[in-house]
Amino acid sequence: MFKSLALQRFGVFLLGRTLDATLRTMRWTIEGEAHLIPFVADVPVVAAFWHQRLALMPALWRRVHGANGRREGVVLVSRNRDGRFIGDILAYFHVAVVHGSSAKPGKAAGKGGVAAALQLQAVLARGGAVVITPDGPRGPARVAAPGVAHLAALSGAPVLPAAAACWPRITLNSWDRMVLPIPFGRGVLVCLPPVAVAPDAAEASLPIIAAALDAAAARADALCGCRPAGTLWALAATLAAPALRVVLARRAARGKEIAARLPERFGVERSARPAGKLVWLHAASVGEMVSMLPVLPLLPEKLSVLFTTGTVTSATLLDMRLDEASLAARVTHRFVPLDVPRWIAAFLDHWQPDAACFVESELWPNMLAACRARAIPMGLINARLSERSTRRWRLAGAFLAELLSSFRWIAAQSEADAIRLRKAGAARVTAPGNLKLAAPPLGADQDVLDRLKILLLGRKIWLAASTHPGEEEIALEVHRALVQRHPGLLTIVVPRHPGRGEAIVKLLGGAPRWSLGQDPPAQGFWVGDTIGELGLFYRLSPIVFLGKSLRSAGGQNPWEPARLSCAIATGPNTANFADAVQALAAAGGLTTVQDAAALTAWVGRLLDDPAALDAQRQAAAAAALATAADLPAQIAAMIAGLAA
Repeated sequence: MFKSLALQRFGVFLLGRTLDATLRTMRWTIEGEAHLIPFVADVPVVAAFWHQRLALMPALWRRVHGANGRREGVVLVSRNRDGRFIGDILAYFHVAVVHGSSAKPGKAAGKGGVAAALQLQAVLARGGAVVITPDGPRGPARVAAPGVAHLAALSGAPVLPAAAACWPRITLNSWDRMVLPIPFGRGVLVCLPPVAVAPDAAEASLPIIAAALDAAAARADALCGCRPAGTLWALAATLAAPALRVVLARRAARGKEIAARLPERFGVERSARPAGKLVWLHAASVGEMVSMLPVLPLLPEKLSVLFTTGTVTSATLLDMRLDEASLAARVTHRFVPLDVPRWIAAFLDHWQPDAACFVESELWPNMLAACRARAIPMGLINARLSERSTRRWRLAGAFLAELLSSFRWIAAQSEADAIRLRKAGAARVTAPGNLKLAAPPLGADQDVLDRLKILLLGRKIWLAASTHPGEEEIALEVHRALVQRHPGLLTIVVPRHPGRGEAIVKLLGGAPRWSLGQDPPAQGFWVGDTIGELGLFYRLSPIVFLGKSLRSAGGQNPWEPARLSCAIATGPNTANFADAVQALAAAGGLTTVQDAAALTAWVGRLLDDPAALDAQRQAAAAAALATAADLPAQIAAMIAGLAA
C-alpha cells in the first residue's frame, strides 16, 4: 500500500481512527439477529461476506464482541502488503487476523497457506469464529473460492452468510468495488440462516454459499435504500405511468399492441399460476425469442415456463413454434409489463417465479430490483455489451455495475463481451457461445415449399431479407439494374416488420403479397410480409441480402440463411453479429457490400456465374455446421440449476 514504513504506519493510524469514528456515528440495524446466535455463543462458525463489504465488517464484530467479550475470533486476510495493511487497521477494532497465502494463480500456495489453514482449524476446534471473504484477496469479485467450503467441511462448522450495507457511501473503482461508509449515515447488517457443509460435499456447496451471500448483500442494500440511481428511475417510471398508458393505447390502435391483451402490460393477470416450479424467461423481440426456442424442449418436464416478450411479432411467432414443438402445455406466453414498479410488483405477486432469466441486454432497473427484493435468482443469457454501449454507460458506470450484480450468473455471447461485462462490474461471467449461432435450421411447410419450387423452377431469384426502411428502395434499384440482363428475374422482399407490407407493395408498384395468398409474378417483385416464414424464403432463393445493415444499424443473424446453404451479403453495419459475420466472411460464405452499387455487382456476379454461387453457398453451409450444437443443452442446464 505504502512504500515507506512511516507512511504506512501513519496511514494505518489515520484510516483506522477514521473508520472507527465513522462506524460509531452511524445508525445500525440488524436483520436476522437470531442467526447470530452461533456467532455470539462459544460454538464454531465460519462467517462469510463478500470482499466488497470488508470496510463494514468491524460493525458486525463490534456487535458480536459486545454480546460476548470472551469470544475468540479471527479474520483471514492476505499475506501480501495490502493484506498486512488491512490487518493493521483491523487491530484498531481488537480483531485478530490470520495471514493466509496469496499465491498467484498457477503457483503453489506454499507453507504459509498450509499454516493458515491449520490455524483456522485450531480456532474452530476451540469453539471460535473465523471470518472469511470467499472472493478475496484478488477476486474475481463475488465468486466464492473453494477454501471457505473446505474449511467448513473439515471443521464441521456451519457457514454464516452475512452482509453489511451503508448509505450514503463511497464506492471505490477497485476490483471488488469496495464500499466505504460516510459519517452519520445509516447501516444495515443482514445475517441469513447458516449453511451446513457435509464432509463430502464441499464443492457442491459453493453455489449455495455464493447464492446466500448474494441474497444477503441484496437484502442489505434494499433495506438500506442504497440504490440512488434505481430510486430515481423508479420515481420517473411511476410519474410516467399515466403517459405510458396513453402510449400503449396508441400503439394498439396502430396494430403494434394487441388491445385485448393490454392489461398484461400493466401486470394484470386473470389466469391461474401453474403449480410447481416456474421459471420466467424474457426475450425482448423476435431474434432473442427465436434463440431460446431450442432451449425450451431441453428443460426438465417438471419445470413450467412463463415466456414474456415485448412485440406482437415475437408473440405470434412464439405461439406458432410452441404448437409445432408440442410445448404449448408447458410454456405460457405473456407480454412483459412495462418497467413501472407497481406493474412489475403485480406481475411478480401473481406469477411468483422460482427463477428468472433475461436474454441479451434486457436490463430494466425496476424489474431487476423487484426480483432482488423477492430473492428470485436471476441469470442473463446470451449477454452482450458492445464497445458503443460501454461508452454510453461510462457516465453511469456504478449504476450498470449494480444492475449486473443482480445476476447469479451471466452467459456471454463471446469472450470479448465477457471481458467488457467483467470490466463493467459483472461477476460469474462465462462465454459459452452465442445461442443464435447454435439454433437448428428455420422450418418451412414442406407442401407449400414443394408447390412453390415447381412454380419457380428455372427462375433467377434473389432475396432481400429482414429489410428496414430505405433498404426496399435499394432492392428496387438492384432489380432495375439487373432485370434487362436477366429477364424473368424475381426479387423477393421480406420486411423485418410485416406490418410495413402494404407500404412496400406501393413502393414496388403493386407487387403481389404472400400474406394475401398471392403467388410470385412471372417477373418483378414478391413481398413476403408474413411472420415466421423466413425458412421458406431462404429455401427458395440461393442468393440472400440481409437487411438492417445498409440503411439501419445492427444487422441480422447470418447463420439462419447459412444453415440453409444460401450465399449471403450484408451491409457494413452489423455490430450485433460481428463475430458471426467475421466467421462467415473468413470461410468465404459472406460478402460485405457498402452500397447499392456494390450489392448490384454482387447479385449480378452470382446470377452470371453458377460456379461462384455454388462455392459461396457451400462455404456458408460448411461454416454453419461448425457452430456449437450443444450450447442449448448447456443453457438449459444452467436455467434448471437456477430454479432448483
